Amino acid sequence: MLFRLCIAFLLAVSFRVSAQQPSTAPEAVQEALIQKEKGQQSSLVKNLPFESIGPKVMSGRVVDIEVNPENTSEFYVGYASGGVWYTKNNGASFNPILDSAPTQNVGDIAVDWPTKTIWVGTGENNSSRSSYAGIGILKSTDQGQTWQNMGLKDSHHIGRIIIDPKNPETVIVGVAGHLYSTNTERGIYKTTDGGGTWEQKLFINDSTGIIDIDHAPNNPDVLYASSWTRDRKAWNFNGSGLGSAIYKSSDAGEHWTKISTETSGFPTHDGVGRIGLAVFSESVIYALLDNQHRRPAEDASIGNNSFNTMGPQAMPGEDFLKLSDKKINAFLKTNGFHEKYRAENVKQIIRSGLAEPSELADFLKSTNAMLFETPVIGAEVYKSSDGGQTWKKTHDHYIDDLYYSYGYYFGEIRVDLQNENGIYILGVPILKSKDGGKTFTSISKENVHADHQALWVNPNKEGHLIDGNDGGLNMSYDDGETWEKLNVNAVGQFYAINVDNQSPYNVYGGLQDNGVWFGPHNAKHDRSWNQSGRYPWESIMGGDGMKIEIDNRNANIIYTGYQFGNYFRLDRDAKSQTYIQPKPKPKPEADAAPYRFNWQTPILLSKHNQDILYFGANKLLRSLNQGSDWEVISPDLTQGGKTGNVAYGTLTTLSESPFQFGLLYAGSDDGLIHVSKNGGATWERISDALPRNLWVSRVVASKHKKERVYVTLNGYRWDDFNSYVYVSENYGETWKSIESSLPNAAVNVIVEDENSDAILYLGTDNGAYMSFSNGASWEAFVQGLPAVAVHDMVIHKESNDLLLATHGRSIYKTNVQHLYKMAADSLEGEVKIFPLKTIKHSSRWGDSYSQWSNTLEPELEIELYAKEGGVKTIRIASEDGKTLKTLSKTVDKGYNKLTYDLTISEKIRNKLVKKDKSLSIEKAKNNSYYLPKGVYSVIIGDYKSSFIIE
Repeated sequence: MLFRLCIAFLLAVSFRVSAQQPSTAPEAVQEALIQKEKGQQSSLVKNLPFESIGPKVMSGRVVDIEVNPENTSEFYVGYASGGVWYTKNNGASFNPILDSAPTQNVGDIAVDWPTKTIWVGTGENNSSRSSYAGIGILKSTDQGQTWQNMGLKDSHHIGRIIIDPKNPETVIVGVAGHLYSTNTERGIYKTTDGGGTWEQKLFINDSTGIIDIDHAPNNPDVLYASSWTRDRKAWNFNGSGLGSAIYKSSDAGEHWTKISTETSGFPTHDGVGRIGLAVFSESVIYALLDNQHRRPAEDASIGNNSFNTMGPQAMPGEDFLKLSDKKINAFLKTNGFHEKYRAENVKQIIRSGLAEPSELADFLKSTNAMLFETPVIGAEVYKSSDGGQTWKKTHDHYIDDLYYSYGYYFGEIRVDLQNENGIYILGVPILKSKDGGKTFTSISKENVHADHQALWVNPNKEGHLIDGNDGGLNMSYDDGETWEKLNVNAVGQFYAINVDNQSPYNVYGGLQDNGVWFGPHNAKHDRSWNQSGRYPWESIMGGDGMKIEIDNRNANIIYTGYQFGNYFRLDRDAKSQTYIQPKPKPKPEADAAPYRFNWQTPILLSKHNQDILYFGANKLLRSLNQGSDWEVISPDLTQGGKTGNVAYGTLTTLSESPFQFGLLYAGSDDGLIHVSKNGGATWERISDALPRNLWVSRVVASKHKKERVYVTLNGYRWDDFNSYVYVSENYGETWKSIESSLPNAAVNVIVEDENSDAILYLGTDNGAYMSFSNGASWEAFVQGLPAVAVHDMVIHKESNDLLLATHGRSIYKTNVQHLYKMAADSLEGEVKIFPLKTIKHSSRWGDSYSQWSNTLEPELEIELYAKEGGVKTIRIASEDGKTLKTLSKTVDKGYNKLTYDLTISEKIRNKLVKKDKSLSIEKAKNNSYYLPKGVYSVIIGDYKSSFIIE
């Protein structure tokens, strides 16, 4: 038996090695950024404006906070994938300062306050599913107006940046390194010339990097650093290893010595995970350890999270179902259950009769290869009072309910520099101790989001804290007793988006760790909601928000949910929700094996019948009655899964042709694409000619041609940042690559235009694009849109609005009605002026409602296409062709949006009044004359378009 297990293990290891994709070289990444910048400059749609429509109140994941010690109302905040934001009014408002840089992915920031020099380590220092890689170290000396890449371009993820307070040209950087592959550009780097050159001062191995560094406040030459061994794959995450340790330097980072030795008192086994550091002085250091070693068997039931305290062996089913979700979830997390199992799933298992409470442990064991016989130790705090020579754990008890089994996601600890015994540790809640870590109390409050990632503790004012978490920012002046929320930035991390058919239409989105929200597309993007107390967007689901489908017959019927296939049918009118995740039939039927659900499980309402819902597990399931009952309509459409602690071998994308009911496509996370032309009766694999093993981010049946299908593949989880986009004109029998002119970036979504069969839209991990030529060439969207990951797109058909769901900057909107006209006209003319909107005349033009109000100034938007860029003369003419005003405007090749303020000269005003005595054109209070009601034309050369003022 042992021999067979060893052979199976070796075969599994051999398979994984052979299946490893090559990570993208840093030179190729830089080349792609250069190509993108050139493409943006020449893009035909670079002037098409995007506006952020929020929402803001739920915010996104914070990774760092840097506060001016001389003026604490001035600080910077780094968001994981939302850039860096600056405030000088204590968080009342912020300005984004990284938007001119080629990435919004942030790991750490550091500021030299005397010179206002800002350093940004790009690439998030967490290790979550969407911890995007960076492009090295960026530096700005002009408040973020411009950025210079200072190197370390293959670092991918930056753990910490330390500026020498004695010499700001000396900077030390802890590099965590690649997340999904090995690399050597990791460890500790130092520059003494402001980033001109770097020296690697500490290297451990190609899978171990540096996650934290801190220096002694009273002597910056003394530094402590923590290394972290981690290995993430799409199917497994290992966040501990023998390389995880603590190091010390006494010569400003020139040399480093490992101080967490076997005789030091600090753990040294292979269960040592992420370590956070907080230095009070040269001698006093705290360390927060994610200890992945198992608890002794006799301690397995300590705390409130064991089966023994819940008593399921003797508990009847109806009593078990009365247990709180919080208690069951705490048990599942602490005991290392597969993260797809949550209270709702477990209760559903009991309700459906698949298992009795007494059988629960056996049932879950059979579906979770990584189930721990005893839970991990979890979070531990250690203290050294002799400069790291010896360490002692500060507490006698386990710190339960802080990390659960996801310590890799946390790891931050802070010490109050006014109080050696005042420490704070960050996890799902935030805990503080005033006795050096012997005991802790929670300072999480009702308006503070969970999952804490960053904390600033004022070194000069007791109790002043700024906390950054997965839901944004909070500030406290009483040591966490009360908190203010500072969520005024649109930095939501969206996974999915959809729209309904209401008027005005609503936008729906699923967010990382912030649930599912919806709101009107034209909601005010300001603070006016504070007057009514009702934010225009509303939360309708918790967890990590996922896909949303809306019944087009009744917009109150919504299908949505959270991670790993936990979906519900919501009836907003009846205020009800029904859990609809499909479950295997009870044994001994053949399909009783548990389904595998992706983190972003796909669902799809059939356009042919809105009672029919498709649900992607590892098999495709179909319900004919809104999710009440399910039937399996496919075999396993994946490669079969892999052993690990993350669900893998799952479906990721579904599509049904609008031309034919039952013409179905399904794509998986392990690179397979299948088609069924008969409602799932038979399936054909159509991905063999495409690159292998990559995540199928989209398969899209064309809405313009029955035989056409599009596919995008994503190599992010292999550190492969190439673009993979394909089209087939014969149901996937053969494929054509259409990414040739795209700058390389992992691709997340492709969408066809509603009106033009030639126009496509594309979202990548570094921006958005469109094509006028079915993908033969691509144009970059630029105006108003930073270099942020675009996870999803949707077009509202009636308005021709294109909406982008970004993973870090919330939702953007633009109108694309003129783009399909550009494609239809083949862009042959020198100039094309698009139809102009009618303007409602007002006697208040040039005036204000009071002396305290802004002046009302009208504006005509002139949208046009120019075959060539340059200066254009624009004439505003009367209905009989007389010139009323001449404008000189510089335009770019492609789409342009210009404005005319409807003013005319006094001379023209007199001519108009003389010609038509009935006209009354009075001088406005701003001393301007405005066009009266009538029909007018905008003329450029031989081209014109009319507009009406009514």
